[in-house]
Amino acid sequence: MLEHFIRWLLDRFRDMGYPGIIVLMAIESSIFPLPSELVMPPAGYLAAKGEMSFALAVACGVLGSILGALANYGLALWLGRAFVRKLGRYVFVSERSLDRSERFFADHGEISTFLARLLPVVRHLISLPAGLARMPLPRFVLFTGLGAAIWCTILTWIGWFIGKKEDVLLSALDDEAKRYASRAVVILLPILVVLAVAYVVWHRRRAARRGSG
Repeated sequence: MLEHFIRWLLDRFRDMGYPGIIVLMAIESSIFPLPSELVMPPAGYLAAKGEMSFALAVACGVLGSILGALANYGLALWLGRAFVRKLGRYVFVSERSLDRSERFFADHGEISTFLARLLPVVRHLISLPAGLARMPLPRFVLFTGLGAAIWCTILTWIGWFIGKKEDVLLSALDDEAKRYASRAVVILLPILVVLAVAYVVWHRRRAARRGSG
């Protein structure tokens, strides 16, 4: 089943080109999450075969991620908390998950938008509390784009790496991509913790300087 889906993705990329990546990554970042591990690695695989540009594939992935995140942001901003909670029931987003994402955003501020783009599950949820909190749009796009750029680059490189290994069959692409993506998350977690702590310390020191001034 997954092999057929991967082949379908590769065919769509060949047929639609880069717009296909934008559409699929926009879906991945929306409230209808499509695993990015099934989107960007195939693009990297095609890049390794000389059928796509690595840089353009990443750029399209980032653009799609921003567009999907903006859809969530807009829903939360315009329709409010009650509607978002009600909508979550129909798209398999539990109220508990929404509560956790809101607390995460409230506790860590704007940098949570950046950090969340690198974390499973939280990735597509963080746009909702950002919209509810009316986070300034330029900052939301900036932090979303930065986080998405790192994650899309990692996944595209994974696909490129797999594509360069002649002994890896297309049928193994999904399993290989998920395995490497899981390792990437394990490596990223301590880095993200350090970044979060550094940001909190910097933010508090800046607030203290403003208070003393």
